[in-house]
Amino acid sequence: MNEKKIDRRILRTRQRIKETFAQLMEEKGFEAITIRDLTERADINRGTFYLHYLDKYDLLEKSENEIFEEMEKIADKAWEKVSREHYGKMNLDEPFPFIIKLFEYLEENYEFIRVLLGPNGNSAFQLRVKEVIKIKMLDKVLRYTQPKQMLVPMDYLVAYVSSAHLGVIQQWLQRGMDRTPQEMALLLSKISNFGPAHVAGLKETLEGKK
Repeated sequence: MNEKKIDRRILRTRQRIKETFAQLMEEKGFEAITIRDLTERADINRGTFYLHYLDKYDLLEKSENEIFEEMEKIADKAWEKVSREHYGKMNLDEPFPFIIKLFEYLEENYEFIRVLLGPNGNSAFQLRVKEVIKIKMLDKVLRYTQPKQMLVPMDYLVAYVSSAHLGVIQQWLQRGMDRTPQEMALLLSKISNFGPAHVAGLKETLEGKK
């Protein structure tokens, strides 16, 4: 019982530190943050901070690693039952399973991830998010493509789609999550499946000019 209470206390302290960290990053940027800023805002002493983290760089690294570990677990679980046969039967109007779970996770951790992906966030974190999208979604989807039927080189397609996914996520977070995770997953899937020209209503216009 005591161990469980201690564990919960530790988790609460770490959560308070991370929330304070996110607030300060948004206000002044990572480089300007000091340990004194963190401890005073979080209302803890320096000794308590150093029980959990070596410094602000360790705090940032561990916080980001926790996010990516969870995102990878979500992706792996979402794709467990998706075989070639199942993928072939998927409705293009339905979002990919990983995307739904990803937006739900982003919603649960909104404050911290919004800051990391915002203007005062960490550019390296953004690159890692793109890499997770590429490895955990695009690589799995694109294994079912027919190379001879592709209209553009694979590496450029992957770069375009992963960047587009990150851009949509950032827009959603900056708008205060104005749509549900399910709505966002469907929106993103429509853009990915049908392309910008089609969802913008330009495809018919362009085809009519032929």
